[in-house]
Amino acid sequence: MKRNESDWRIHAYCRDTDPDGLFVRGAEQNRAKLVCMGCPVRTECLAEALDNRIDFGVWGGMTERERRALLRRRPDVSSWRGLLESAKRQYEPAQRVS
Repeated sequence: MKRNESDWRIHAYCRDTDPDGLFVRGAEQNRAKLVCMGCPVRTECLAEALDNRIDFGVWGGMTERERRALLRRRPDVSSWRGLLESAKRQYEPAQRVS
């Protein structure tokens, strides 16, 4: 079943955490990124931040600095959601076979 694009947030591991813990600087970002590990909607979250050029906070396991670097490396990507979902679909069957 395909998840509605607008409801991915209800499945996020961070949904019940203090949002201030995700909008931090320095070493605290590493702790914030731990919340994202294994999150079932990490891909959707990261795509949201990249497609909307969200400048602050940890989204999908990436800091704002990491996202800016990725956007600079891949200026040709018009839809991060499409790219990341396609990559996720290709990766998941490979994981089941391994």
